[in-house]
Amino acid sequence: MRNVQQYEKGVVFRFGRLLPDIRGPGLRVIRPIGDRMRKVSVQTEVLGIPPQGSITADNVTLTVDAVVYFKVIDPVKALVNVRNYPAAVSQIAQTSLRSVIGRADLDTLLSDRDHINAELKKVMDAPTEEPWGLRIERVEIKDIALPESMMRSMSKQAEAERERRARVIAADGEFQASQRLTDAAATMADTPGALQLRLLQTVVDVSAEKNSTLVMPFPVEMLRFFEHQSRETGDESAGRRVHRTARRPALSTSAVIPEPATSAPALAPSVSLPGERAGSRAEVARERRDNWPTRRDAEEALSG
Repeated sequence: MRNVQQYEKGVVFRFGRLLPDIRGPGLRVIRPIGDRMRKVSVQTEVLGIPPQGSITADNVTLTVDAVVYFKVIDPVKALVNVRNYPAAVSQIAQTSLRSVIGRADLDTLLSDRDHINAELKKVMDAPTEEPWGLRIERVEIKDIALPESMMRSMSKQAEAERERRARVIAADGEFQASQRLTDAAATMADTPGALQLRLLQTVVDVSAEKNSTLVMPFPVEMLRFFEHQSRETGDESAGRRVHRTARRPALSTSAVIPEPATSAPALAPSVSLPGERAGSRAEVARERRDNWPTRRDAEEALSG
């Protein structure tokens, strides 16, 4: 008497020869002499693939591990055609994983794992389903271990990409804001009252902060008016100076100014005596300046 579970199938060998009937779940009777029953589980089994070092199509060295989900669909083939089918599935998974990784580049391996999983399942189905009676249900890549230098390069690339997107978004925001400001400026230019209302609103917003300083708008046109007036005043003063210079009579360079009739008296050497006050240099210089001929004396001498 042999008990077969619901998730099992019984395969009977009589004197080493396979019987065609496969025993289902329940209590089964076999001959005590010459019959041997092998029970095969038809549940889905999970098999982990150890990490495999591989080189991608773009010459990047990495380590990949995966997991395989398979089940027995033909107990006879699983027992007769292959010995220790879990180990055989593990070896097929390792070789197929290296083969598929070697045909794909790094970007595809990181971004399109569904395609890699489907390709890996397709490669493993060929030698297992028909000859061994096993069905590969799913193959999933669990982890991809990259070298440290490659991880740093990828992080720099991702950071640069995020910075580029941030700059593009900021520039787009500035462009939209400039368009809105242009429309607002055109509207205010057509309606002067809108500009006045906006100025008053700005004053209200500033005064709501309870500040001790109040900022009042000053029209730029008034500053331009004062600038224009200052330029006109400067031009007039420059014209007057030029007119006065033109009217002033020129003095001939060939005229010789005669010496004065009376020369300045010679200064006697002063002797400091007790009780007397010596003359200062300033008085001597003033006396020489008073005796020097003036311009009028020179013109009279020339005309005479």
